[in-house]
This record gives sequence, structure tokens and C-alpha cells, in this order.
Amino acid sequence: MAHYRASESKREQFRRYLEKAGVLDSLTNVLVALYEETEKPNNALDFIKHHLGVAGPEEDDSETLRLELTDLQKKYEQLLAENKDLRNRLLQYEPAQEEATE
Repeated sequence: MAHYRASESKREQFRRYLEKAGVLDSLTNVLVALYEETEKPNNALDFIKHHLGVAGPEEDDSETLRLELTDLQKKYEQLLAENKDLRNRLLQYEPAQEEATE
């Protein structure tokens, strides 16, 4: 009998924890949204993940973003090198600021 009460107490503590964290409200809202869908989705788990914001980026999206990041990093390095070159060329044609103030 004592074992039954101990597990009930743990369950009640866990339920209060979920309620306090807002998990119960979130799950309830998602399940209500699924219930109210006129056309039920083929994959209910994907529906729940999507509505909870759990679904990560699609694999194609991730690969596209990786490629874009690589391209942008290359462009950045090129622009840094060009900027350095242009600054050096500009310094050749501009008099030093000390001479300009005299």
C-alpha cells in the first residue's frame, strides 16, 4: 500500500511540474487544433511537431544555407583582400595627414 502512495505522489509532483512549466497547456492547445482540423493530416506527429515549433529545418534548406554560407564567406574574404589593396593604393597617392595639416 505504501508503494502505491509513493508512486501516486511522484505522479502528482510530475503533473504539477508539467502544469507549472506550461507543457500541459501547450499540448492541450495542439491537440485541440488537431481535433478541430477538418482534414486530418496524414502524419499527426508531424502536425504536433510543427505546431510546437519542434520541427527542424528541412534537409534541403540546411544544405542550401550551408552552400550560401560558404559562398558568402568566400566573398567576404575577397572583399577584405580588395579593401586592403585599395587602402594601400590610396595611401600611395594621398599625402600623409601630417603634411596636410602643416
